[in-house]
Amino acid sequence: MNKSSFFIVGQHAVMEALRNPNRKVLRVFLTEDAKKNIHRKNPNKNLLEEVKVYFKSKKELDKYSSKEQLMHNGYVAEIEHLDQPELKEFIKEKNNLTFVCLDEVTDPRNIGSLIRSAASFKIDGIIIKERHFPKDSKLMYKSASGCMEHVNIFEVSNINSTLKNLREKNFWVYGFDSKGQKDFTDVKWEGNNILLFGSEGFGMRQHTGKYADFFVKIDINEEIESLNISNSAAIVFHHLSYLKKKELII
Repeated sequence: MNKSSFFIVGQHAVMEALRNPNRKVLRVFLTEDAKKNIHRKNPNKNLLEEVKVYFKSKKELDKYSSKEQLMHNGYVAEIEHLDQPELKEFIKEKNNLTFVCLDEVTDPRNIGSLIRSAASFKIDGIIIKERHFPKDSKLMYKSASGCMEHVNIFEVSNINSTLKNLREKNFWVYGFDSKGQKDFTDVKWEGNNILLFGSEGFGMRQHTGKYADFFVKIDINEEIESLNISNSAAIVFHHLSYLKKKELII
């Protein structure tokens, strides 16, 4: 069955797609400078060897990104979606997993930035409602800066039923809320955990919050109402990564 294709723009997004052996890259549109840069940054492998390459001027490439007001930097590619693992299969015989679950988060820039942080700190996967995931978004791929190639994305039809099923499989669900019961750094973070974040504007839905075992918060200046979701997530991911490294050292 043929997969639908879509375009991405930007150096990191395009170059990481070319580096990923599991990503089908159909066509690449480059400036001459971008081509030289690809070869310079990948001296041991010709990433363009099995790809249809078209050389364009910067102005010709502008049509692929001007609508979204994005900088293409001389790189445009037409790609297909990755085959993502099934969540229920992925968790089999695995322990100490950390997933992020996004409830009603829809902004492509925030999702892309969060994916970049998740890849940077080795989060095991992101759970998101299928119809809220902007999977063809140039902005999301640009914001993720190539990290779409390094994170498991689990698209589900229903967040609540997914959380319910995971709780039955020994996952703890931590809802992040400014009115949380305690600071997230006071949690031991043992076993399998789900980090549940609500939408940018309205926070976590009340019904979804019923599936959280605990509500935790990030301790910030009381005069500031909240942090951007991608900033919040990066702080949490870094802390969990630090704890795992600390355990290995001990």
